[in-house]
Amino acid sequence: MGYARKVGWVTAGLVIGAGACYCIYRLARGRKQNKEEMAEGGPGDVDDVGDCPGARYNDWSDDDDDDNSESKGIVWYPPWARIGTEAGTRARARARARATRARRAVQKRASPNSDDTILSPQELQKVLCLVEMSEKPYILEAALIALGNNAAYAFNRDIIRDLGGLPIVAKILNTRDPIVKEKALIVLNNLSVNAENQRRLKIYMNQVCDDTITSRLNSSVQLAGLRLLTNMTVTNEYQHMLANSISDFFRLFSAGNEETKFQVLKLLLNLAENPAMTRELLRAQVPSSLGSLFNNKENKEIILKLLVIFENINDNFKWEENEPTHNHFSEGSLFFFLKEFQVCADKILGIESHHDFLVKVKVGKFMAKLAEHMFPNSQE
Repeated sequence: MGYARKVGWVTAGLVIGAGACYCIYRLARGRKQNKEEMAEGGPGDVDDVGDCPGARYNDWSDDDDDDNSESKGIVWYPPWARIGTEAGTRARARARARATRARRAVQKRASPNSDDTILSPQELQKVLCLVEMSEKPYILEAALIALGNNAAYAFNRDIIRDLGGLPIVAKILNTRDPIVKEKALIVLNNLSVNAENQRRLKIYMNQVCDDTITSRLNSSVQLAGLRLLTNMTVTNEYQHMLANSISDFFRLFSAGNEETKFQVLKLLLNLAENPAMTRELLRAQVPSSLGSLFNNKENKEIILKLLVIFENINDNFKWEENEPTHNHFSEGSLFFFLKEFQVCADKILGIESHHDFLVKVKVGKFMAKLAEHMFPNSQE
């Protein structure tokens, strides 16, 4: 009896041990499969974008293999995803899968080399619904990229407007995410190449102007804002809305890098071609460093474009009409800068020592025009 009892206990121990090992194996294998499934974009990862019919992002994404694009783009991690925890690992895997699907959707639907670049009105409605309902940055970015590419086509600008897209995209300007804000500005910039769209977008010009001026210097948001304002001022109809910001544009021009300088010049050139904006331009305060742009280190194209702006202002200025009121311009204004420029450009700005012959010739001709037209009574 004692021997049989021992055999029974040993057998029971072996059975229990084998069962425990099998349970551990199944648990480990199940976790591994679950992680792989989530990393590949398995079920349960679709974002909730509201009650808009057909607005689930996964409905128009394709899980084609594209290993070259896996490392690109932005991956958003929820704040509660902590490295080293099981919940954090699962959350990070889901975030990667969502970002991957968003990138693939953009590549599939908005690639410039794809026949699917042009979306149907129904698809545009779906994208606009995503923009309106979703709060996830990576979804907003992908949807805005698709909208921006489609807004580059003239017929789509009317469709997007008729679908109510202008206020939907403009609402994104309130976001604090700089990447999403830049994409929204790009969409509005493409949509603004349309007279009716411009008429409806004018109500956002002051906000765009303020955001552009206060954005980080030389940032993508600032450049996108400048491009939108440049498009909105191609015609004379809405230029007066920027009158109080001209001094800020000159400040950005003086402080910015070459790309910012060129973009500000395009905007100022639009204003300078309008005679009604001449007085506003001359009244604007300009930084004292503006004169240093005419040195040997500055890009020649920047100097020549700035001279074109000055020439337009000079041509539009009517001395006979403005002579009684020219004293109303304050010290530090563009008017006084040009007056000083005309009197002693050689001495103060060192134009004679400039290395480029074309710059010296252009400046010389411009000084002669100033003396003849804008400041005929000045004494050298």
